[in-house]
Amino acid sequence: MAKQNKAFKFRLLPNKEQSALLAKTFGCVRFVYNKMLAERKETYEKFKDDKELLKKQKFPTPAKYKSEFPFLKEVDSLALANAQMNLQTAYKNFFEGNADFPKFKNRKAKQSYTTNMINGNIKLENGHIKLPKIKKPIKMKQHREIPAGYKIKSCTISKTKTGKYYISILTEYEKDIRPVKIQKVVGLDFAMDGLYVESEQGKKANYPRYYRQALDKLAKAQRILSRRKKGSARWNKQRLVVAKLHEKVANQRMNFLQSLCQNKNIPLSEALEN
Repeated sequence: MAKQNKAFKFRLLPNKEQSALLAKTFGCVRFVYNKMLAERKETYEKFKDDKELLKKQKFPTPAKYKSEFPFLKEVDSLALANAQMNLQTAYKNFFEGNADFPKFKNRKAKQSYTTNMINGNIKLENGHIKLPKIKKPIKMKQHREIPAGYKIKSCTISKTKTGKYYISILTEYEKDIRPVKIQKVVGLDFAMDGLYVESEQGKKANYPRYYRQALDKLAKAQRILSRRKKGSARWNKQRLVVAKLHEKVANQRMNFLQSLCQNKNIPLSEALEN
């Protein structure tokens, strides 16, 4: 038996109080990440000529800032700890030559944070989910059940540009993996006009060009947005119109790919990786 991971994504429907705490957590995670990065950047500039001495420098932790910034105590400490781990991973990738130096996060970037399951602090309760630091369980559109035997490892809460909240629940389960005999192999070649072409019969995916279908609406919406005063209520309202159009195109693409994978009996995660 081998341990496997699987994520389940659901829509969250928080109330005003819960939305405010989620927004505060997003902000605190970003704040701590940027603080640690600023310190690490200063250390790097100081010791970059001596790599051995640079490696000995201690990495800053979120606990360091809690006395100076008491508002950090109001949010989930595990979310702040995961921000530190994400920065350490980004820093490690930079030194291994796999990525550029980590960049500061801003408010316009994706808003999300990750918390871990420790001593039952995350619970699923009748279409609701209990998260650390949030008093009442948050309502959730649970369109499918998580199978018995799947243990929750962590949860990632995110907010889209259109103001929708989602939660990705990472689970761990045991699976008996047996070797599969390959009976047939089909090659797929990328095609500009149809996503791919099969090697044997030359069949195409007949991929609808969702973005091109929405181009006229997008162009009109973006022209209106460009005429609005940035930061005003009318600008923000029109920004949501543009964001919803982009979100619709993204959902259409994902739905098409998911339907295609179900017909071909291919896991969606493998299709996205390839």
